[in-house]
Amino acid sequence: MSVIRLHGNEVSFRVDGEAGRPCLMFSNSLGTNLHMWDAQVECLRRDFHIIRYDARGHGGSATVPGAASLAQLGQDVLALLDALDIERTHFCGLSMGGAIAQWLGMQAPQRLNKLAIANSAPRIGTSQGWQDRAAQVRAAGMDAVADGAAGRWFTPGFIRREPQRVASLVAVLRGASAEGYASCCDALAGADLRGQLHAIAAPTLLLAGAHDPVTTVADAAAMLEQIPRATMVTLEASHISNIEAETGFSLALKEFLQR
Repeated sequence: MSVIRLHGNEVSFRVDGEAGRPCLMFSNSLGTNLHMWDAQVECLRRDFHIIRYDARGHGGSATVPGAASLAQLGQDVLALLDALDIERTHFCGLSMGGAIAQWLGMQAPQRLNKLAIANSAPRIGTSQGWQDRAAQVRAAGMDAVADGAAGRWFTPGFIRREPQRVASLVAVLRGASAEGYASCCDALAGADLRGQLHAIAAPTLLLAGAHDPVTTVADAAAMLEQIPRATMVTLEASHISNIEAETGFSLALKEFLQR
């Protein structure tokens, strides 16, 4: 694990795989950290130079007080690439990370090779819903959000089969910075990329969870119609599909990137 200062703020990241391999960057979902990608790194590290980082206010990255924007979250990625002297990369993000991936696809196509957007949408939830959640955690902390997280993230079957893994992820959320979490809720409240997806030129893989109540298969199918060079894979999973369906997710991503 390494820490670097970008825009005056500390950003936590980790590098795996040989530097001479094609670069692949992973972006975490709201309330998680870079370790959510452990299974994918294990599968792909022999073929790629992998960079994963904690979004601002998450994991080991500094909390920046006040509301963030999706553009700022995307610019954090570009600043990290610049600091690491990486000109182009494949990029994979899930949920909030998928929103960042969409922004990069539109605003920084010259920095991308291929794009993977998992369990995301051009508009996730509603602006009022995110504003309410931001206000809730600023006022009362992370417990209420963490208490309901398992059911938002995973199917009941996975929760029964893997109680320790689920508990570990929920513990990360419960221990997260309330202000860091709320700041990214603010970014999602203002993020609306509907009607703009046609501007994504990179070859794009859309990964959807068949049982995802947050960003649905229908959301992914609508994105498939709008992104010119997109393909889609549906996994037997809920919202955090890279963990619930880790093997299928990893193999679909590897096949797409090596195509």
